[in-house]
Amino acid sequence: MFEDLRVTAGQVIVDEAMVLARTEEDQLELAVRQHAQLVYRIAYSVLRNHHDAEDATQETFVRVLRAKRKLTTVDDPQKWLARIAWRVAVERRRKLPNVSLQENAELISRLSTTEKQADDAMVARETAVVLERMIPSLPRRLRDVLTLSTVDEMSPADVASILKISEAAARSRLFRAREILREKMTALLVKGHGNKR
Repeated sequence: MFEDLRVTAGQVIVDEAMVLARTEEDQLELAVRQHAQLVYRIAYSVLRNHHDAEDATQETFVRVLRAKRKLTTVDDPQKWLARIAWRVAVERRRKLPNVSLQENAELISRLSTTEKQADDAMVARETAVVLERMIPSLPRRLRDVLTLSTVDEMSPADVASILKISEAAARSRLFRAREILREKMTALLVKGHGNKR
């Protein structure tokens, strides 16, 4: 009789473990389906390269797989995944080469010499490229807030949660980052017009 009880108790424990494992797998699969696009957008906003962003997305979910038991205890899986994606992308970005300010100035110079009849869409694209190249030159605390706020138009509250800062700090840093970029763009445009003469 005790033998039967031990076998039954052992089977119950195995069954519960299998149900728990299945639940974790289901939650992981659901998290991938629901948040893969967000994770990719975060990675792309940091890395600005499709292939690097795909690799970072994959690495994010590999890390989630390693910590899948934690997924069942997380209050907000989207923010948790966003934090992981952010860290993975930032780690990868540190390994990438930087673009010099001279290259930005040359691009601005070409932009300023564009004929009046130039296609507005092309000028807008080139301006966006210059801004993208300027973002890495921002101090890290400003750059991180600006980059995250452009992903899926994240709110300052979401950005604050991912970076573990206050919402007021997120708003302040975002304002300052935009001001610095505006000043740099103006300086490059003035310099570009000066070279034109």
